[in-house]
Amino acid sequence: MSDSIRPPGPKIIAVANQKGGVGKTTTTINLGAALAETGQKVLVVDLDPQGNASTGLGIEGEARRYTTYDLLLDDIPLTEVILDTETRNLRIVPATVDLSSADIELISNEKRSFLLHDALRQPAMNSFGFDFILIDCPPSLNMLTINAMVAAHSVLVPLQSEFFALEGLSQLMITLREVRQSANPALRIEGVVLTMYDGRNRLSQQVEADARDNLGELVFRTVIPRNVRVSEAPSYSMPVLSYDSDSKGAQAYRNLAHEILGNNNRAAA
Repeated sequence: MSDSIRPPGPKIIAVANQKGGVGKTTTTINLGAALAETGQKVLVVDLDPQGNASTGLGIEGEARRYTTYDLLLDDIPLTEVILDTETRNLRIVPATVDLSSADIELISNEKRSFLLHDALRQPAMNSFGFDFILIDCPPSLNMLTINAMVAAHSVLVPLQSEFFALEGLSQLMITLREVRQSANPALRIEGVVLTMYDGRNRLSQQVEADARDNLGELVFRTVIPRNVRVSEAPSYSMPVLSYDSDSKGAQAYRNLAHEILGNNNRAAA
C-alpha cells in the first residue's frame, strides 16, 4: 500500500537507528517542533527508556504519571497519557526508565508486535486531530523498535556524518525488510538525513557523497549541521527552534520539515 492510498489519519514516522549518538532524539524533537511551527498537529511518542525526548521537550519526571509503558501494556485513556508541551501544536507521550522492562513483558504477549500499532489507532485518537506522529525509537533493534516499525507508515533514519556510518545501516535495513515481510508490508523508508554535518570537514563530505551514491534519492537534500545551539537546547528542555530560532540548526530542521511535507504532498497527489 503506497502513501497515496494510506488510510485517513496521522502520518506515523518511526525515527530509528540502532546506533546511539546519531542525533535520533534530537531529530525527533526538532522535526516535531518544525512541523508544528507550520501548523501541523504533532505527537511525539517517546519509546526510549532513557526518556530524553520527554526531557528535551520540558516534561519533568513528576509530570510523567502515565507513560509509553502504560500506552503499550495498560488500558490507560489517551487523554491521561498524552501531555502538552511548551511548543504550540506539539504533544508527547512521555517515557521513563520503566519502559526498559517492557521488552521482557512483551515476550509473553501474543500481540506483542502490534501493541503500539493498535494503541495509536484506537478511536479516541481521532479527537486529537494529529497530522503527524513521530516515534523516537531506542538505540537498539529490540521489541520496542519492532513495535514502532509495525505501527509506522515509514522510517526516518538519522545518519551521523562519520566513518563507517553506512555500514551501520545494514542491520536496520534487514530488520525493516523482515517487518515488511511479516507484519507491515506497507512500511517504507521516509528518508535518510545526515546529522552532525561539518561542511569544512572532508570526512563529512565523503560520507555525504557515499550516502548519495549508495542510497540515491532516499537521502534528504537537507543536512543537519554540527551546531552548538542544537547541542545546547536539550539542557534548557526545549527544541532548538525555541532556544535559538535563528540558528543554523533551527533553520536546517525547518528545511527538513518542509522537505518531508513536500514529499508527502506529492505522494498524496
